Amino acid sequence: VQLQASGGGLVQAGGSLRLSCAASTHTFSSYTVGWFRQSPGKEREFVAAIRRNGGAAYYAESVKGRFTISRDNAKQTLYLRMNSLNAEDTAVYYCAAAQGVIITSIGSQASYGYWGQGTQVTVSS
Repeated sequence: VQLQASGGGLVQAGGSLRLSCAASTHTFSSYTVGWFRQSPGKEREFVAAIRRNGGAAYYAESVKGRFTISRDNAKQTLYLRMNSLNAEDTAVYYCAAAQGVIITSIGSQASYGYWGQGTQVTVSS
């Protein structure tokens, strides 16, 4: 599975962005997919994930209520709508895909075997 993230950019604090992640597989609906992010000097961290076939969504506490993850299985695309952005959201955002992920591990990088190249999000204060 190849993943291509896009939609990053420069936005002012309080603004919004929508990230997209296009997948190369026609079995996209069978994958759990998610977003992670990495800021300079920090480890990559979980942002959000959504189960296969448009199932339940999970969020990091830091983005809950501001970010919305969604997927369009017909278009083989994952989205992340980000609202009320602040400087702490500045990072490279990566999309990832996995099969057979258990709920307790959905936020773990080790659960995901496929990764996109990342897209930069910069929030100016």
